[in-house]
Amino acid sequence: MADKFTGKAPIYYQIAQKICNQIVRGEIKPGDKLPSVRELAVQYGVNPNTVKRVYMELDQMDVSEVHRGQGTFVTENQQHLDELRERLKQDKIRSFVLDMKEMGFTPDEIAMGIQLYFNDGIEGGEKQDES
Repeated sequence: MADKFTGKAPIYYQIAQKICNQIVRGEIKPGDKLPSVRELAVQYGVNPNTVKRVYMELDQMDVSEVHRGQGTFVTENQQHLDELRERLKQDKIRSFVLDMKEMGFTPDEIAMGIQLYFNDGIEGGEKQDES
Protein backbone atom coordinates (compact mmCIF):
# COMPACT_ATOMS: atom_id res chain seq x y z
CA MET A 1 0.00 0.00 0.00
CA ALA A 2 1.41 3.39 -1.02
CA ASP A 3 2.14 6.05 1.59
CA LYS A 4 1.14 9.66 1.18
CA PHE A 5 3.98 12.02 0.46
CA THR A 6 4.11 15.78 0.73
CA GLY A 7 5.39 18.10 -1.98
CA LYS A 8 7.86 19.68 0.44
CA ALA A 9 10.77 17.25 -0.17
CA PRO A 10 11.73 14.64 -2.74
CA ILE A 11 10.01 11.28 -2.22
CA TYR A 12 13.33 9.44 -1.76
CA TYR A 13 14.23 11.83 1.06
CA GLN A 14 10.83 11.40 2.74
CA ILE A 15 11.22 7.61 2.67
CA ALA A 16 14.77 7.86 4.02
CA GLN A 17 13.46 10.05 6.85
CA LYS A 18 10.72 7.54 7.65
CA ILE A 19 13.33 4.79 7.91
CA CYS A 20 15.57 6.99 10.08
CA ASN A 21 12.63 7.73 12.38
CA GLN A 22 11.93 3.99 12.69
CA ILE A 23 15.57 3.39 13.60
CA VAL A 24 15.59 6.16 16.23
CA ARG A 25 12.32 4.82 17.72
CA GLY A 26 13.84 1.33 17.90
CA GLU A 27 11.36 -0.21 15.45
CA ILE A 28 14.33 -1.11 13.26
CA LYS A 29 17.36 -2.25 15.26
CA PRO A 30 21.10 -1.95 14.57
CA GLY A 31 22.14 -4.85 12.35
CA ASP A 32 18.61 -5.43 11.02
CA LYS A 33 18.31 -6.22 7.33
CA LEU A 34 16.34 -3.64 5.39
CA PRO A 35 13.84 -4.79 2.74
CA SER A 36 15.09 -5.38 -0.79
CA VAL A 37 14.76 -2.58 -3.31
CA ARG A 38 11.78 -4.34 -4.87
CA GLU A 39 10.06 -4.98 -1.52
CA LEU A 40 10.43 -1.38 -0.39
CA ALA A 41 9.29 -0.07 -3.79
CA VAL A 42 6.10 -2.13 -3.50
CA GLN A 43 5.63 -1.14 0.16
CA TYR A 44 5.77 2.59 -0.64
CA GLY A 45 4.28 2.38 -4.13
CA VAL A 46 7.31 3.97 -5.79
CA ASN A 47 9.71 3.18 -8.60
CA PRO A 48 12.66 0.90 -7.67
CA ASN A 49 15.02 3.67 -8.79
CA THR A 50 13.54 5.85 -6.04
CA VAL A 51 14.37 3.15 -3.48
CA LYS A 52 17.91 2.87 -4.83
CA ARG A 53 18.22 6.58 -4.15
CA VAL A 54 16.82 6.01 -0.62
CA TYR A 55 19.50 3.42 0.07
CA MET A 56 22.22 5.68 -1.38
CA GLU A 57 21.03 8.45 0.96
CA LEU A 58 21.05 6.14 4.00
CA ASP A 59 24.54 4.95 3.08
CA GLN A 60 25.79 8.55 2.72
CA MET A 61 24.28 9.33 6.13
CA ASP A 62 26.25 6.35 7.59
CA VAL A 63 22.94 4.81 8.69
CA SER A 64 23.17 1.68 6.54
CA GLU A 65 25.79 -0.68 5.19
CA VAL A 66 25.62 -2.81 2.07
CA HIS A 67 26.80 -6.39 2.52
CA ARG A 68 27.48 -7.58 -1.00
CA GLY A 69 25.23 -10.46 -1.93
CA GLN A 70 23.27 -10.21 1.34
CA GLY A 71 21.52 -6.86 1.18
CA THR A 72 21.39 -3.57 3.06
CA PHE A 73 21.61 -3.51 6.84
CA VAL A 74 21.24 -0.85 9.53
CA THR A 75 24.68 0.08 10.79
CA GLU A 76 25.77 -1.32 14.12
CA ASN A 77 28.04 1.68 14.69
CA GLN A 78 26.41 3.22 17.77
CA GLN A 79 28.22 6.54 17.28
CA HIS A 80 26.60 6.95 13.85
CA LEU A 81 23.19 6.07 15.29
CA ASP A 82 23.66 8.53 18.17
CA GLU A 83 24.60 11.23 15.64
CA LEU A 84 21.47 10.38 13.64
CA ARG A 85 19.31 10.70 16.75
CA GLU A 86 20.84 14.07 17.63
CA ARG A 87 20.51 15.32 14.04
CA LEU A 88 16.82 14.37 13.92
CA LYS A 89 16.20 16.03 17.29
CA GLN A 90 17.86 19.27 16.17
CA ASP A 91 15.94 19.23 12.87
CA LYS A 92 12.59 18.88 14.70
CA ILE A 93 13.49 21.62 17.18
CA ARG A 94 14.63 23.95 14.39
CA SER A 95 11.43 23.34 12.42
CA PHE A 96 9.22 23.89 15.49
CA VAL A 97 10.97 27.10 16.50
CA LEU A 98 10.86 28.51 12.96
CA ASP A 99 7.12 27.74 12.74
CA MET A 100 6.48 29.42 16.09
CA LYS A 101 8.53 32.50 15.11
CA GLU A 102 6.59 32.73 11.83
CA MET A 103 3.41 32.89 13.91
CA GLY A 104 4.88 35.79 15.84
CA PHE A 105 5.88 34.11 19.10
CA THR A 106 8.99 35.39 20.85
CA PRO A 107 11.72 33.05 22.11
CA ASP A 108 10.51 33.67 25.68
CA GLU A 109 6.91 32.80 24.77
CA ILE A 110 8.06 29.63 23.02
CA ALA A 111 10.23 28.59 25.98
CA MET A 112 7.44 29.34 28.48
CA GLY A 113 4.94 27.38 26.39
CA ILE A 114 7.26 24.37 26.33
CA GLN A 115 7.89 24.65 30.07
CA LEU A 116 4.16 24.81 30.80
CA TYR A 117 3.56 21.86 28.49
CA PHE A 118 5.96 19.67 30.46
CA ASN A 119 5.07 21.05 33.89
CA ASP A 120 1.38 20.34 33.31
CA GLY A 121 2.22 16.81 32.15
CA ILE A 122 0.28 17.29 28.96
CA GLU A 123 1.11 14.97 26.10
CA GLY A 124 -1.05 14.57 23.05
CA GLY A 125 -3.59 16.97 24.51
CA GLU A 126 -4.38 14.83 27.58
CA LYS A 127 -3.24 15.02 31.18
CA GLN A 128 -0.83 12.26 32.18
CA ASP A 129 -0.77 10.40 35.46
CA GLU A 130 1.99 11.78 37.63
CA SER A 131 2.80 8.60 39.54
